This record gives sequence, C-alpha cells and structure tokens, in this order.
Amino acid sequence: MLSTRTALRRAGTVAALAAAGVLTAAGVAFAHVTVHPDSYAKGATDGVLTFRVPNEEDTADTTKVQVFLPTDHPVLGVLVTPQDGWTAKVTTTRLKTPVKTDDGTITDVVSQITWSGGRIRSGEYQDFDVAFGQLPDDTDQLGFKTLQTYSDGKVVRWIEETQKGAEEPENPAPVLKLTAGTAGTAGTAGDGSAPMTASPSEPRATAKASSSDSTARGLGIAGLVAGVLGLVAAGVAIARGRSARSS
Repeated sequence: MLSTRTALRRAGTVAALAAAGVLTAAGVAFAHVTVHPDSYAKGATDGVLTFRVPNEEDTADTTKVQVFLPTDHPVLGVLVTPQDGWTAKVTTTRLKTPVKTDDGTITDVVSQITWSGGRIRSGEYQDFDVAFGQLPDDTDQLGFKTLQTYSDGKVVRWIEETQKGAEEPENPAPVLKLTAGTAGTAGTAGDGSAPMTASPSEPRATAKASSSDSTARGLGIAGLVAGVLGLVAAGVAIARGRSARSS
C-alpha cells in the first residue's frame, strides 16, 4: 500500500507540473503585443500591418492602445482601418530630413496612433490594422513601441528592444523585420508570400489568443505526455500491489 500511495503521489505531482507547464507556455507565447506579418521586403508598397493586442490581466480590461511609429526610418502613407467600438487618433511629425518619392517630397509622417473607447476583456485580443504606402529600404527592422493601458490605470510599456543573440526582454516592442527583396512590390511579405491579414469571417476578438506559436504547442504536448506517463506508472504500481497481496 505504501508503494502504491507513493506512486500515486508522484503521478499527481507529474500531472500537476505538466499542467503548469502548459499554462506557462501558453502565457509566454500569447501575452506580448505583436505585429503581423513579422516580416516584409524592404521598400514594400501598399501593404497592411496588423497589431495584435492581447489582454493579460484577469481583473481589468484594456481601454487604450498607443503605437509609436519610427521617424528615423519612416513608414509612408499610413492609413488607419476603422475599428468597431474604437476611436483612432493619428499624430503626425515633421521629418528632419524630407523623403523624396515618385509622387513628390514627403515632409510629414504618422508618428503615433492611439486607439481608445473600446475594451479588450480578459482572455481576449484585438487586431488593429494599419495600411501603409511604402516601407523604408535603408534598415533591417522596424520597432513599434507600444503602450497598453488598462481600466485600473495600469500601463504596460512594450518598448524594450530585443538585442541580437540575447534573450527576449520582459516587455519587448513589436518588431517588423525587413528582408532583401524586390523593392516596391505591392503587399509583399518578407518571404515573398502575401501579408497575413484577417479574413472577413475571422473574429476580431476571441477568448483564445493567436495559435501560431508552434513552440508553445510543442511544450504543451510534451507536458501532457509527461502527465500521461505518470498516470500509467501509477497504474502499474497499483497492479503490482494487488498482485503482491493476492499471493
């Protein structure tokens, strides 16, 4: 009986740790504010960037989102897609060095977009779409620092830069990689595929965040397998105990 109880306790511990691993992996994968697609060709034109904002608080709603666009490598021709329940305020900045294009010289660009008036509840996310006319071709990536404000007054600052070769910071800013490609290609993502945008039938908010992180799924599956193996071991121990008593 002692060995059986020990086996059961061990199995329960393994199962609990496996469940905790699943939840932890999911939390890590889904808590960050991200931009989709995560890459575009340098100088790409006429595309869409989607900023995905999940709510990571259990007792407060997200009520305001502020995205800051870089002005040292400006994104040209920014337009905001109307979002039900949200009001978008666009702030422009005059460039120190105007940008010359085929359509003329650009002196002012969008430097900040603030969405307010809506709510992202616990366990939900919201996609905010931003169209652009042209991405820069003189840098390898763009960082979009983001502030996320909650109904209880808490502000999460997604502004930390991810250094190459270093671990991801606690509050990383969304990063768009710019890859070598055909400049000026309309809506071309970094891998040559079409940009990832939501289809008309895709819900804009859901209780489950993005499922695109295969690493999190892999960790979750591994945790569940470990739990099952623990339960199997407990079953074997129980069977042996019964056999020993009967003999």
